[in-house]
This record gives sequence, structure tokens and C-alpha cells, in this order.
Amino acid sequence: EVRLVESGGGLVQPGASLRLSCVASGFTFSNYYMSWVRQAPGKGLEWVSTFYHHEDRTDYSDSVKGRFTISKDNAKNTLYLQMNTLNSEDTAVYYCVADAGPPPAGVVSGLLPLRRADFDYWGQGILVTVSS
Repeated sequence: EVRLVESGGGLVQPGASLRLSCVASGFTFSNYYMSWVRQAPGKGLEWVSTFYHHEDRTDYSDSVKGRFTISKDNAKNTLYLQMNTLNSEDTAVYYCVADAGPPPAGVVSGLLPLRRADFDYWGQGILVTVSS
């Protein structure tokens, strides 16, 4: 059984930092493209970041570039998202997602809406609230 379990969310003030974790099981973690996706209240799904394991590189949406850092520990089957300088627009449910292939280029570029079918596996999501 595939499982992705997120942790580390919560309520923080603007300017604060949080680190999300996602523990994976039930598939070969090191062979999958791991990403973070989020959904703000009343809005659609938004791609946030991907770790491209084949190329050992990372990519970020413009809205989080320079503030968020994605990383993974294959020995622990764990994906991380370090989030710094949080603001109210970062308030969302954050999902850890996995796929055997890279995320669709149209989704990464923002030209196409992100759908659940774009990724093989999803975590249950964890809420991050940024508010004073």
C-alpha cells in the first residue's frame, strides 16, 4: 500500500518559517519524481516544487522561488519543504505527491490547470496558515 504522510504544518505569523516533511512508503521512493502541491482556500491546485531525481535538480514556482527549498533523504524515504519568509498568500493545504514521470510541463509553467490525475500518488495534505 502506498502512503505519503505529511507533517509539520500549523499556524505561523508572517515572516516566519516552517518545514514540512513527507514520509513515503509502498513504492521505491528514490525512483520517483517527488513534488509539493498546494491548494489555497477557494482556489485550485497549484504546483509548488519538484525534485527531479534523474537530474538531481529542483524547480520552483515563481511564487515561492527564493523562499522555499525542496529536499529529500532517500535513506529515510522522506521529502522536505523548507518554507521561509512566509506570507498570507502561502496559506494553503500542502500535498506531497509522487509520480513515475516528471510533472507536466504545462502545469509547471502555469499554462495548464493542475489536476489530481497529473500525479500517481497523493498524501492527505497538511494545512499551513500564515496569519498575524
